[in-house]
Amino acid sequence: MAKYILYKIGLFLLRHLPPKLSYKLATFVSDLQYFFSFRDRRAVSNNLRNILPASDKISFLTKDVFRNFGRYLCEFFQMREMVDGKFIKNNVRIEGIDRLDRILKEGKGGIIVTGHIGNWELGGVLLSVLGYPLMAIALPHKERPVNDLFNSQRESKGVTVVPPTGALRRCIEQLRANKLVALVADRDFSHAGVAVDFLGKKMIVPKGPAMFSLKTGAPIVPMFLIRNTDKTFTMFCCEPIYPPQENKDQDEPGVILGLMRRYLSVMEEKIRQYPSQWLLFREFSLQ
Repeated sequence: MAKYILYKIGLFLLRHLPPKLSYKLATFVSDLQYFFSFRDRRAVSNNLRNILPASDKISFLTKDVFRNFGRYLCEFFQMREMVDGKFIKNNVRIEGIDRLDRILKEGKGGIIVTGHIGNWELGGVLLSVLGYPLMAIALPHKERPVNDLFNSQRESKGVTVVPPTGALRRCIEQLRANKLVALVADRDFSHAGVAVDFLGKKMIVPKGPAMFSLKTGAPIVPMFLIRNTDKTFTMFCCEPIYPPQENKDQDEPGVILGLMRRYLSVMEEKIRQYPSQWLLFREFSLQ
């Protein structure tokens, strides 16, 4: 309940403060977390050293990760009032959205794959406001009031939210209705993931996107909403990844692993390009 009260206080402040002041508040709180949360700071620094072993800016980038997380929360709690067609026109550059239009014309829906990079929550809301029917798979928070608070923000703009438990049937129904399913694929919460090479280390990641694609024939579309230096965003809609045609010579686990490697390589590229926007506060590895 304490976490819920803190979120409610933050939500109230962010909704009633001018945008510039709300970002300053988010930066201040993020800096406090950076200085006082040794465990998180160490995890982020170690991740960055693995991604950028030759960099001499690890300390600066680590602090920027914390600040980007504050910006992410600031936007998340404001997006009910903030996001509309005008906001998108003035603040979002969209690359490759015609790829979504093309796959939806094929009639099998599409599987949006992203990571904890940029502002993935805002990216899903933007798609919904743009008119793309979207269902997001989201891990529930342990405290129900907190979970309801987060889901109300997502659903206020038309995003359908379902928990991982029991999501299989809902996802298949959504795809067969020629709609979009969105999943975050750089961290496994189900304990049923697969160990793969990711950013030079072994890491367990979810296999759901590849499984849904293989089962339904729906293509996988890596998408990312990245923060620009001028406080705008760029939405990247990457090339669709299609499941292979029936191949009796290859077993299903091998096909799933092959699909995973293809979309994870796109995610690796984005993380290396924008390392301080990868908001992962634990060391990525098998441990």
